[in-house]
Amino acid sequence: MILSTTPTIQGHNIETYYGIVTGEVIIGANVLKDFMASIHDFFGGRAGSYENVLIEAKNAALKEMEERATAMGANAIVSIDLDYETVGQANSMLMVSCSGTAVKIS
Repeated sequence: MILSTTPTIQGHNIETYYGIVTGEVIIGANVLKDFMASIHDFFGGRAGSYENVLIEAKNAALKEMEERATAMGANAIVSIDLDYETVGQANSMLMVSCSGTAVKIS
């Protein structure tokens, strides 16, 4: 399956539009990650544990969207948009949602 943020895929024609597909993931960050991130905030640098959670959530949301598109008969998703939000008490959860248009390309 080809995933693209662009509305077309170079070298391919869109034969069928199946409609909007989405993927959503809400994932928690634990206390140890919060503690390590606060140390990084104090001393500077990147918070690798949070980056890994972000990557994991993004990949899971894209995989969910891809599975939904496959079930519709699509072989590509175009115009993908990714959104990131914090939710829950004290913003302790990370939500990643994505949407795009499921299509069949040739």
